[in-house]
Amino acid sequence: MALPSDRFAVYVASQVIFLCAASANLDGVSSLLQPYDFLYYKGVRSYFSGEWVKAAELLERSIATKEALFQIRRQCFEECGAAGGGALRKLGNEDGSLWDLWALDWVQKKAECLRFCMGRSVSYVGQLPVSTDIEYEFGSRNPYNFLQVTYYKLEKLQKAAAAAQTYFVANPTHLEMRNNIEKYRRMEGVSDEAFYDREMDSEKHWLLYDLALQLEASSEWALAVDKWRACVNETLRQIEDCRVQCVVAGQRLPLDRGVDSVDGVFEKAAALSLALLSSQQSCVTQVATRPGRISSQDDFLPTQLEHMHIAQFKAGDVRGAVQTLRSLLLFYPSDKDSIDNLQLYQESLGGDIESLDLQPTQKIENYVKRSLEEKKLLYFGMENLNYTFTDPDLWTPEDVVPEALREMWKAEKEKMTGKTQEEEQQEEVDDSGFYAGGPVRQVGVTITMDDLLLNGTNRVVLDGVMTDKECDRMLQLAAAAASAGDGYRGRRSPHTPHETLDGLTLLRAVKLAQDGLVNQTDAKLLHELGERARMLLHSYFRSPSGLFVAFTHLVCRSATAAGDQEGRMDLSHPVHVDNCLLEPDTRQCWKEPPAFIHRDLSAILYLNDNFDGGELFFTTTDAKTVTARVKPTCGRLVGFSSGPINPHGVTAVTKGRRCALALWFTKEKIYRDMEREEVENGWAPDGQGVAKSGDKDGDGAPAPRNVRNQAPAKGRPRGRVTAGKDEL
Repeated sequence: MALPSDRFAVYVASQVIFLCAASANLDGVSSLLQPYDFLYYKGVRSYFSGEWVKAAELLERSIATKEALFQIRRQCFEECGAAGGGALRKLGNEDGSLWDLWALDWVQKKAECLRFCMGRSVSYVGQLPVSTDIEYEFGSRNPYNFLQVTYYKLEKLQKAAAAAQTYFVANPTHLEMRNNIEKYRRMEGVSDEAFYDREMDSEKHWLLYDLALQLEASSEWALAVDKWRACVNETLRQIEDCRVQCVVAGQRLPLDRGVDSVDGVFEKAAALSLALLSSQQSCVTQVATRPGRISSQDDFLPTQLEHMHIAQFKAGDVRGAVQTLRSLLLFYPSDKDSIDNLQLYQESLGGDIESLDLQPTQKIENYVKRSLEEKKLLYFGMENLNYTFTDPDLWTPEDVVPEALREMWKAEKEKMTGKTQEEEQQEEVDDSGFYAGGPVRQVGVTITMDDLLLNGTNRVVLDGVMTDKECDRMLQLAAAAASAGDGYRGRRSPHTPHETLDGLTLLRAVKLAQDGLVNQTDAKLLHELGERARMLLHSYFRSPSGLFVAFTHLVCRSATAAGDQEGRMDLSHPVHVDNCLLEPDTRQCWKEPPAFIHRDLSAILYLNDNFDGGELFFTTTDAKTVTARVKPTCGRLVGFSSGPINPHGVTAVTKGRRCALALWFTKEKIYRDMEREEVENGWAPDGQGVAKSGDKDGDGAPAPRNVRNQAPAKGRPRGRVTAGKDEL
């Protein structure tokens, strides 16, 4: 039922009674449901105090209490659905002040019902909204992270495995948890059934979605139709449940994002009512976001309907395909492909008049109609009440948006669409000018992993680059000469408090050798290893120009005391890109200072493997999806292009000392390492004693030019760069 436009203020004002009433019940009965955030905080304190039995009890109670609270909200919403119905039916028949009175009567009766219903089971403080920090903790499933350690300490391995699996589903790049799961699998008494997701009920639509895609891939169209239908229904159910939580849960008055003046009851009611509608609109984003992902899947419901009508047609259910396609057209009524498909389906039905008149499914029709009505109110608030609203849907029709806002709305929509296309392309394009697959000329060096095995572009792992004796010499040099925090302005633990970092540059090693503090042959070996890596990678990646060493750094990461390593959730080095500033949320990488934009090729040469953790891993630009991992070992060289195609990080070093030679290369001579050149000139005053880095490739001939991967260099010109200090 549409409300008269001049009564909009009355309508939204009445909502404040309804929305706030659920929190207006005071009680002192201890048997009522307590706030789950309080239980969680107590459980975390017990965890850090080592009170494992108490921690397990409180953490489990916090999870169970949260679910019980959500269930009570659902029950109360259903129980109070008919409250105030008599007044509601009179709204369309009364004029003037009587309309106001019936509206308030309807809202008040429903609010009283909800207040009484919630008060029977939940304490007053238990009904208050929790903080955003608590929402994040439970959204990222951090309680299960604490639980898996707690149950391990209590030797309840089955429960520990379930908690670990539940946390890992929402944090799939958490490599320590992945390792813990593998350890649990090898433990006696832990069955395969223990590894289940305790939060599976909130993800049924994703399970159905993935299963439907698998059935499509195997051309099992009839089964795929069943799964798509179930997926659509479950998605709608999840959205509806989210909307219920928005209504019954306590709402904060959005003073910072509503109307400018919130002095009057109508203005406050408008801000609160619009905030409710906005939160309900955002439910589609919440449901369309996979566990462990930051961004939601655009057009989640329309995408399912598109898959479903194709599967129905291929399964021979043309009538069903017509109905599903008409449902899809409610979202995009002028989509040419959908209109063409509808014509094809109708031609396939021939003279079946009844099938030609099939209408969209009632559930989808109601969903779209309600969503559009809410959008109209929200855009009205934007235009007239200075409210801010971000539309979560790409399918919103233009005529819903007021004319005064359309230009801004179009610009935002184009920006969203363009950003999505850029993100999709960014994962596939490497404009570095390198082309993997060239020859490896050094005897004894083998290609262990290439682009295919590393699941990426311009990546390689070479083994046999160093001998065991050379590794030992570099380890001795690091032990004798590396200084704390070198390369990080003296910060000994720049990335994590659980590790210390010691480093040594080539110039400093040479000066120490000149002072007789280290062996000069070891300093020269440090230089020679950089040149060895440069020649190998220059040849393998078929650099179209000279390749110059930009920086060389011998660095060791050491785990701190064993007691500090328990329950570690951080990384030895967070995910980053070597020549641009990675922004995982938007999947953009900005090639501008303070990033080392002159770096073109990165490498790490490992010296040892007698430590735990410390693996190099590659991800996509979301910094979450791991695409490959490399385990360190003596003489192993990992090379890769330095741009956004290769985000990478290092897993936590939890025991021992990990040492490696980190190297970066540039195609521009102006950005070569001037300290390295100073060392080379010092060793050979006539300039002939040591080969200058980057003049040639390994056999003295220029590297072959790769025509297929030429691209102009990005970024602004910069002055000469000497030794840039950063770590892999």
